[in-house]
Amino acid sequence: MSASLFTCRSCGAADLTIFLSLGRMPLANALLTAEQLHQPEPTYPLDVAFCPHCALVQITETVPPDVLFREYLYFSSFSDTMLRHARELVGGLLAGRKLGRDSLAVEVASNDGYLLQYYKQAGVPVLGIEPARNVAQVAEAERGIPTLCEFFGEALARQLRTQDRRADIIHAHNVLAHVADLNGFVRGLGLLLKDDGVAVIEVPYVKEMIDRCEFDTIYHEHLCYFSLTALDRLFQRHGLMIQNVEPVPIHGGSLQLFVGLASTATPASPAVQALLAEEAAWGMDRLDFYQDFAHQVESLKADLCRLMKDLKQKDGPLAAYGAAAKGSTLLNYVGIGRETLDFVVDRNIHKQGRYMPGVHLPIYAPEILLERMPGHVLLLTWNFAEEIMAQQAEYLGRGGRFVIPAPEPRVV
Repeated sequence: MSASLFTCRSCGAADLTIFLSLGRMPLANALLTAEQLHQPEPTYPLDVAFCPHCALVQITETVPPDVLFREYLYFSSFSDTMLRHARELVGGLLAGRKLGRDSLAVEVASNDGYLLQYYKQAGVPVLGIEPARNVAQVAEAERGIPTLCEFFGEALARQLRTQDRRADIIHAHNVLAHVADLNGFVRGLGLLLKDDGVAVIEVPYVKEMIDRCEFDTIYHEHLCYFSLTALDRLFQRHGLMIQNVEPVPIHGGSLQLFVGLASTATPASPAVQALLAEEAAWGMDRLDFYQDFAHQVESLKADLCRLMKDLKQKDGPLAAYGAAAKGSTLLNYVGIGRETLDFVVDRNIHKQGRYMPGVHLPIYAPEILLERMPGHVLLLTWNFAEEIMAQQAEYLGRGGRFVIPAPEPRVV
């Protein structure tokens, strides 16, 4: 199906092809209050398209960023996995790049300061850039991270550059996919970097999404789904070079990029050249690679519906873990709601007491699992499965079981 009224966010081409449609969906992070349950709930199309010119996979709908991000309920510090990942990454960069009091570390979409706190503890000056007002306030009040409550792009980068605030390190973790103006964002990175600076960028890897049927990572905040091929073409267009790439397990499988100015950067590493060659061999720059994905998604939907129906009939009460955006996509697309699940739990205190979009399941603290002991818990945040199951050792010890939905539904 042609996305005839849509142009590519990266290269501007107009002849994109839709290869997956999840229907109309509520905004995945728009958790409801009790007062909002009986109010109309906006929904938007969730269609995924492929650009044959630059190989970028992207959704066709752009919800205004102010609607999505000015008030935000995701706080990175509630995840032990995210904190450990940030601490180890920063530790390696501090040692390898000899950063000190004359350096500057910037994070774009810095959330609650979960990462920049490790630079601050080492005496390196930091600057957070975070558009969500409530989250930026937590970063400043609780961690002492100076934070600009702004969206990052070319204009803000020019402003900081004129203030002589160019960065030795720019972090952009799990944010590039959220950006409608990809070209302005990438131009901004180039403007803000010092000549010998490096941008450390992490994006969920589209090959993992396809191979592992991670369709629930598709929601309106995630505008783009990246291959290294698409990223390489985007960065080259703006005078930037991918110097190195490493796969990391975070968020179900991501690429960690090290990007510098093409005019001063060292040549691309063998790892970059090897992965670009592999992607060409896999056909990731062609529509054929993606066309069977819709059938995989439909098959997973049928299998998960059948499993959850059987568990409900046999065991009675069921629950879910993780009031995350991916959980909203999964529940609403598969059609699992209050007829199947009794409630959702989440560690994030800012989500507790609210309701999941669309399906209106109540969200409680995880302690309720031990109080009510549902026989099975659908693990919506499967990307943190190891961490969550370790935290829920007592629930498992009492005989509780988890259902992991992807890449195929299974009980563990």
